[in-house]
Amino acid sequence: MASVLYQSIELLSQEKSIDPAIVVGAVEEAIALATRKFYKTQENMRGELNKETGEILAYIYKTVVADDDPLEDPLNQITLTEAKKLAPEVELGSEIRLYRDTSPLGRIAAQLAKQVIFQKVREAERETVFNEYAHREKEVLNATVKRLEGQDVIYDLGKAEARCPKREQSRLEQFSIGERVRVVLLKVDRAAKGPQVVVSRAAPELVQNLFQSEVPEIYDGTVTIRAIAREAGERTKIAVQSRDKDVDPVGACVGMKGMRVQSIIRELRGEKIDIIEFSDEITTFAEKALQPAKVSRVSIADLTDKQLEVIVDDTQLSLAIGKKGQNVRLAAKLLGWKIDIKSEEEKRQEVEQQMQDLSGGPSTPIEQVTELAPSVLQKLVAAGITTVEGLADMTPEQLEEIPGIGDKTLEKISLAVRQYFAQLDAREAVPATGEVEGAEPAVSEEEREAVLETDQAEAENDAAVITEAENVHAAEEENLPAAEEDAEEYRNEAEAAVEDIPPADEAEVETLEDQPAEALEQDAQSAEEPLLDEIETESATTDEQADKGGGA
Repeated sequence: MASVLYQSIELLSQEKSIDPAIVVGAVEEAIALATRKFYKTQENMRGELNKETGEILAYIYKTVVADDDPLEDPLNQITLTEAKKLAPEVELGSEIRLYRDTSPLGRIAAQLAKQVIFQKVREAERETVFNEYAHREKEVLNATVKRLEGQDVIYDLGKAEARCPKREQSRLEQFSIGERVRVVLLKVDRAAKGPQVVVSRAAPELVQNLFQSEVPEIYDGTVTIRAIAREAGERTKIAVQSRDKDVDPVGACVGMKGMRVQSIIRELRGEKIDIIEFSDEITTFAEKALQPAKVSRVSIADLTDKQLEVIVDDTQLSLAIGKKGQNVRLAAKLLGWKIDIKSEEEKRQEVEQQMQDLSGGPSTPIEQVTELAPSVLQKLVAAGITTVEGLADMTPEQLEEIPGIGDKTLEKISLAVRQYFAQLDAREAVPATGEVEGAEPAVSEEEREAVLETDQAEAENDAAVITEAENVHAAEEENLPAAEEDAEEYRNEAEAAVEDIPPADEAEVETLEDQPAEALEQDAQSAEEPLLDEIETESATTDEQADKGGGA
């Protein structure tokens, strides 16, 4: 029957998942070390545990050598003659044991033995853990939250403890003691002082394992996961591909009414998940990877460095980049390519700049626009506008974004730029007076002066004609009020003359009443004709005088 000590060793071995022989060896080594230290000797010493009685013995051993051979190590070697005195049956080359009494060992020796035993057991335990988990990296394990140590979470894996550092945790997750979760085994660190198994809740393999558990098509291989890009606690992009043309990979992962993907989102504590259909065409895959932004076009900028150029509408630029660049960063991880996103306006300006560089376009300092006030020039230079060409290429909306530029200043800038280019065109239209070496001038100096004099005379004549026309127009405007007053006076006199006609006497009225209606109409017409003629004559005279006054 095994002793109580050996039974305790077996229980400890089962608890730590180590071989009992390792614990026994640790006990024997601890006793030997404590005994050698007690007797203050450097001789080789061993310990021996009797499993039946539980007794622990310590002894020194020496190697038997021939009498003729010199003793190289007197502490650990003995001659054959001396060995036969202690044990007659001893043979050459064998070992002879000399037991030491362990009963005098005190508390200090026992404490030393205890430390040695714990150290040996701990080393055996760590070796067992390493052999158990070293080949299981990237595997998803079930774990229980055991305790919290600072910002690290300690998980119980069953056979060992695992540590999850802060960088491998999701910011959305907070666990309580005893809660069961799934973790990804990252590595086994043999040099760590604490738990040497390092696990993660932020690894992409966790999302992959969750999809395999929730989506039967992924589990049986009908739908495969081609790539995963994840920022734990924020967003995950996963690219899937179907081997069966009748199976929609995105629909299979989403599930009816989103039940499958919602279950995974709950496991990840609300982390957003974008499911994208994989494509072998890199440009098409890039368009899908940048969803929900709408991409105008994608082109390969550098095939060697795997760099893409993506052009989006101006309104889609912020959406394509994402919050703090998250969307484009995840898309780049998913593709394995570098992505350079530009808006339509940025691409247009880039192309214009390239064309200008190729054509050797002019670059005129903005100070050449003399019509602009110094304060306006300072504001434009502070905004990075140092050339007239750069100022001309800017839109009114861009200029209004500059501090201190309002509507009135914008109009002054526009007018000044137009005048500058108009003067520039006029200067370019004038032929150069210099002569090229080795070439004859097309026009002589005398002919050029004659042409200039003729042009100057014609310009002076035109100026005189314009001045005379302006004077006539001004005189007409000055005489117009007087003519209008004279015409008004003639009209008033005509109206007074009509009112001064004497009324008919009563006898005439009675005679008219007795006459027939037709006769009365004829008499009235004959009486009105002289009056009308007189009124028309006076009116015509008045109009004629008014016309003469206006002409003057």
